[in-house]
Amino acid sequence: MQDSFFTTADNHWFVPTDHSRGPWHVDHCHAGPPTGIAVRALEAVMPSQRLTRITVELLRPIPHAGFFVDARVQKVGRSVSRTHCDISDADGRLAATVSGLHMLESVPQTLPTHHESLDPVDKAVTGEFPRAVLSHDAPTFVGGVTLRYPPGEGPEPGPTTVWMRTVPLLPDETPSPFQRMCPLGDCGNAFGRNADADGISFVNPDLSIVLHRDPVGDWLGMRAVGYWESNGIGSSDAQLFDRHGCVGRALQTLLIRPTG
Repeated sequence: MQDSFFTTADNHWFVPTDHSRGPWHVDHCHAGPPTGIAVRALEAVMPSQRLTRITVELLRPIPHAGFFVDARVQKVGRSVSRTHCDISDADGRLAATVSGLHMLESVPQTLPTHHESLDPVDKAVTGEFPRAVLSHDAPTFVGGVTLRYPPGEGPEPGPTTVWMRTVPLLPDETPSPFQRMCPLGDCGNAFGRNADADGISFVNPDLSIVLHRDPVGDWLGMRAVGYWESNGIGSSDAQLFDRHGCVGRALQTLLIRPTG
């Protein structure tokens, strides 16, 4: 895959490619790639501490026509700092805000931790993205990703384990580990859905990603579970991992509504 999610001439205005388009509207982005661009900006303004957590508030659809990114430091501490990023359209209207929590890493030490048993990506089988009912015929996010599923799993509804490899955020630039995780992190509601999208929508107005260590490699994985309630509110809870084990978690709040 020799392509990218975006191009930019000034690191302030970003132009999405077809790979950034979401399934719900031809003029709207999938939220995962723009989140990666926001993370890129947050890491740039606070390079001395490791970005550990982001919280994205999706205020309105992020325009596929392009958007501005503006990041700043909110608070600097010796061990913990906070940053903020605005994503806005060409008219200056906010589409999303992203808050970042940065922490100072310590000298490496041996500590007890919990180890997950994971099927290796080398044994996973190439598969399709979960079926989506598109409101348009234009190319979407699906064209920028390659998927693998462990034996016996696939894109059907229910708790799902999946490995994903994506195109880079920008041409001729290697994304950071946190940036690479963002497109996958916003997919928990799709992979962990409890029903197909031909009669119901499960849109997330937010996204939180916590990474307690940097993921390694191009293939990143998640184990996503959806919790849907009769009041139309739910959540997606996804464990994030690489070839070596768990690296963090992604959480989405879901607005569940019938369609048609």
